[in-house]
Amino acid sequence: MTDTAKLSLLEESIGQIVTIGSYEFTEARIIRFAEKYDPQPFHTDPVAAKDSIFGALCASGWHTTAVWMKLNVLSMAGIIKTCMERGEKLPVFGPSPGFENLRWEHPVYAGDVIAYTAQITALRPLASKPGWSMLNHHATGTNQHGERVMEFDGAALVMLPQQ
Repeated sequence: MTDTAKLSLLEESIGQIVTIGSYEFTEARIIRFAEKYDPQPFHTDPVAAKDSIFGALCASGWHTTAVWMKLNVLSMAGIIKTCMERGEKLPVFGPSPGFENLRWEHPVYAGDVIAYTAQITALRPLASKPGWSMLNHHATGTNQHGERVMEFDGAALVMLPQQ
């Protein structure tokens, strides 16, 4: 990119940590998710959970990660809106080729409110897919006590429009 080329909103955002939303994990939400996707007693049965290693009902790690994904997708609408307000052509968000370094660092209990963040760490053009770039990001979830409950590094394809 030349010095005179205009940076896209995504390029300007590299390195910035953005809060994409928060979510309260209620007992009902924890059980409903776990019954469908991770039916282990410490996620589905408050009485049985008391005798588990967690000592109480806690959310599935997949639940905490799925909430991040939902909030991330919703945050993309905000990016689109900002681009439109700036008079920029719109990026096209594509699929993700995967993630790595997923860690669930602390249990998420009923009543916990998790704040989620996303940070774009890199954006590079793909020679194999002209017009597309690979967007790398770091994701986190932190509870109301300041404890990180989950984090991972991910990637997604994005088509940056020519300005």
